[in-house]
Amino acid sequence: MNYTHPYPSPLGNITLASNGEQLTGLWFDGQKYFGSTLTHESTQKNLPIFDQAGHWLDIYFSGISPDFTPPLSLKATPFCKTVWSILRTVPYGQTITYGEVSRQIARQKGIPAMSPQAVGNAVARNPISLVIPCHRVIGSNGSLTGYAGGIDKKVKLLSLEKADMANFFIPTKGTAL
Repeated sequence: MNYTHPYPSPLGNITLASNGEQLTGLWFDGQKYFGSTLTHESTQKNLPIFDQAGHWLDIYFSGISPDFTPPLSLKATPFCKTVWSILRTVPYGQTITYGEVSRQIARQKGIPAMSPQAVGNAVARNPISLVIPCHRVIGSNGSLTGYAGGIDKKVKLLSLEKADMANFFIPTKGTAL
């Protein structure tokens, strides 16, 4: 069974999802791929995991890096799980490029190269935003490229984390929007 619970964040409403024990989703309402881990049957319910995730979010939105992670359940391809694992290593207030992630994966696999576009597709499908910090991934030229929750939210999240955004820019055209 899937369970959902709303969380009113300063950047808009968030929907949390759980299998009853672990967090399976965290999306800004209306974002791209919203509810990707939910089946047709889900029930809104208050559960201990939602209290824990809400506490994590309260700390995060207060401008502090939480010192714990709620239990997560990720059902995805091994490639997506590898990408998301790398994202979880990006420190609060720091960023990484799609190219850097692809080079890390290539090194891990012992292959000459990995497509940054494939990494981008996996990043975009991250079902547990914020906890798995896909907003910390930027283009190699400093472009604040696509974020499923919207580039405006990406800017606000990086600002909340006090990331050095001096060399970043918002793209005005192209597929990154």
